[in-house]
Amino acid sequence: MTPQPDTLVALLNRAAQRWPERTAWLFDATGDRFSFADVDERSGQFAAALHELGVRAGDRVAVMLRNQPEFPLLWLALAKLGAVLVPVNINYREFDGAHVLRHSGARFAVAAEEFVELLEKVAPDTAVERVLTPDALHSDTRREADPVVAEQPMNIQYTSGTTGAPKGCVLPHRYWTTLAVGLATDFPAVGEDDVLLTAQPFHYIDPQWNVALGLAGGATLVVLDRFHPSSFWAKVREHRVTWFYCLGMMPTLLLRQPPHPDDRNHRVRAIYASAIPPELHAELEQRWGVPWYEAFGMTETGGDLRVPEEDHDVTVGTGCIGRPSRDREVLIAGEDGKPLPRGKTGELLIRGIGLMHGYHDDPEATARAFTGGWFHTGDLARMDPEGRVYYVGRTKDMIRRSGENVSADEVERALLQHPAVRLAAVLAVPDELRGEEVKAYVVCEGEHPVPEALAEFCAGQLAYFKVPRFWAFADDLPLTPSERVAKGELRKVADPRAGSWDRVLGRWL
Repeated sequence: MTPQPDTLVALLNRAAQRWPERTAWLFDATGDRFSFADVDERSGQFAAALHELGVRAGDRVAVMLRNQPEFPLLWLALAKLGAVLVPVNINYREFDGAHVLRHSGARFAVAAEEFVELLEKVAPDTAVERVLTPDALHSDTRREADPVVAEQPMNIQYTSGTTGAPKGCVLPHRYWTTLAVGLATDFPAVGEDDVLLTAQPFHYIDPQWNVALGLAGGATLVVLDRFHPSSFWAKVREHRVTWFYCLGMMPTLLLRQPPHPDDRNHRVRAIYASAIPPELHAELEQRWGVPWYEAFGMTETGGDLRVPEEDHDVTVGTGCIGRPSRDREVLIAGEDGKPLPRGKTGELLIRGIGLMHGYHDDPEATARAFTGGWFHTGDLARMDPEGRVYYVGRTKDMIRRSGENVSADEVERALLQHPAVRLAAVLAVPDELRGEEVKAYVVCEGEHPVPEALAEFCAGQLAYFKVPRFWAFADDLPLTPSERVAKGELRKVADPRAGSWDRVLGRWL
């Protein structure tokens, strides 16, 4: 049996040889189209330009671009150099953007013109030597790939952890190839006849693994500029899409669109999604006449559990997140880390090949995450007698808003940058549309600022999705013996919105 490619470079080389003229990528907003041969050639030119700038194996390069061809081309160019991509969320501002540049140790940054000013402003406090636009990366030559190995780091991918600032997940080449080859080999067996579609921003892992999946299976990947609920299915029909992945509030927003006569007029054969609302699962399938399959994964671990084809009918609407993928083992453990009997709820633990190496420059957090040789997800789950896993909840102090992970601690630290704020606590508020919304309790010195001013201050420090929607002021907050805010006491209120200022409605509730 021919061994499967275990680096992004090997995936690209094989795709360019097998399907040189086949369309690899189509960017919907601009019409840019690339064959697999084009992708190999253009990424080789970017690799040459980066090498001429001084980028070498192991160097980190921050990239802040929208959904444009230069992002995946730069990713593959860095793969050819053995260098490391540091994606920067395009919604970041000074506070969170500076952390990513500083903590990653990136030497160079490549940004769209609209983001250059921001990165140049924060660069002096980081290791960044130059901030460039993609137009500045020119080379008359093409650089062939340097030798790379499967466990060589490919990304430092920042994700909000349970506490503190976003953590940098060190993702090796094998992370991407394990995920991609698994989806190309097992169900849904993505192959040459498939057309994939992604609508998420490229700084997330989802469009990146979609690129890797297209390379693994020879499928065409259609890239939308972003997710537009009103036109999403029209684009699916226009581009003759056969498979896509979505998450968070996307299924709910799609269902809220008016029914269309062509709802079932498409080529989609299967849809994978994370966190399908159980109560909407059957309605989603009825509306578009296609099976939706639940999948579970994390930035730290990649693709971990998926509902296989044979389990679909018995799991619709149950909250089942599937069985372990071919390269994963899962364990439902008690607080002592020991396995629990089937049917009992405990923490979901994961191990296998192609996981992150750890959190960049944070050995303590890495050790905690991999206690006992298993990755501790912080999510609660149970396993049925047949080995299917069901999501129950999570133990993390994190807010999940519209598919975005928001670290309460990070928002609190940003709030404390305001000169009037003495103490802050951030919690999740249940929300029908977005799953959860962000609420801030604030204790101020003297006369407190108006909530609009605090919200505006946060908007200048953090990505928009981290800015609290609900605001409450207090003379003091309950503390634990260790002088931490006793959030359990704050969560006891019957209606967490009552008495708050709602930033969306612009009034007190």
